[in-house]
Amino acid sequence: MNENLLPLTMFAIAGSFTPGPNNVMVTASGQAFGFVRSIPHMAGVTAGFAVLLVAFGLGLGQIFVRYPALHDALRIVGVVYLLYLAWRVATAGDPAAAAHSPRPLTFIEAALFQWVNVKGLVVAASVVTAFTTGGGRLTQELVQIVVVFAFATTGSVVVYCLFGVVIGRLLTSERSRRVFNCMMAALVALSVGLLFV
Repeated sequence: MNENLLPLTMFAIAGSFTPGPNNVMVTASGQAFGFVRSIPHMAGVTAGFAVLLVAFGLGLGQIFVRYPALHDALRIVGVVYLLYLAWRVATAGDPAAAAHSPRPLTFIEAALFQWVNVKGLVVAASVVTAFTTGGGRLTQELVQIVVVFAFATTGSVVVYCLFGVVIGRLLTSERSRRVFNCMMAALVALSVGLLFV
């Protein structure tokens, strides 16, 4: 057994299950749209993060070191997009809030979100730095990281989505759903604020 597998698994579980923008958004999606309609969102999170891990493993982190302004720009884009998502969560389930009916994030939207999700970027950079040796085993190490995180991320988004589904069944009035959506939106917005603390 690979000596890094247990610590990598523990890191993946901690990184995936701790609250962050993905988990808040998936909870809100489960509450507003149900489990089945949220599957593309959940799959996009898992696939998008896997691609992000591979990109960091192949040297994306070095680009950020060499060009810090690029990282700052990506961070600003991430903040703006998170605030937009907070607004979408706050208005989910309110047909009067927009001309079109609200919908969950698509697979592509959720996958692309990983590139501006600051928590995801930090976790990807940390895990690739900590669990690759650069001694000719990079491909094998990256495959192991991606597989472990795919399981952990999938488990996390499923649990958080089911939590949202349960909450959705407990919220029986439009007012209670609106309060919950506003609380989830506030958590997403708070995560933006924490980026600068």
